[in-house]
Amino acid sequence: MADISKFARQFIEAIPHAKALGLELTHISNGEAEITMPYNEALIGDPLTGVIHGGAVSTMLDTCCGAAVMSHPMQPMSTATIDLRIDYMRTATPGQTITTRATCYHITRNVAFVRATATDEDQDNPVATASGAFTVEGK
Repeated sequence: MADISKFARQFIEAIPHAKALGLELTHISNGEAEITMPYNEALIGDPLTGVIHGGAVSTMLDTCCGAAVMSHPMQPMSTATIDLRIDYMRTATPGQTITTRATCYHITRNVAFVRATATDEDQDNPVATASGAFTVEGK
């Protein structure tokens, strides 16, 4: 598992838009992943409120879900998003880091199913949730 976790970490850290957003993979293991995105004024979607753009949050959710798939014990070598539904619950609090946690809860030969939640410092009140299906490509 250490090799696939290392591979997944290197893969995510090499994605140009993940770098641009400042995404940091903070946990990855056994079908679970956690990514943080620090508050960055360059990512503001509404200058009047300072709220981070929803596109940055959706990219973060998608990337974290893919990481969870890649770290699943069945060890798929690569993945791509088939379908991702995101429900935005509220705006992220300006100035706060956003954390996304994803779990790959079921995997077949061809498809992995994932759930994720994005929160800021108010961990009991999600910013957004996601559920998705991802391709599975074996070794």
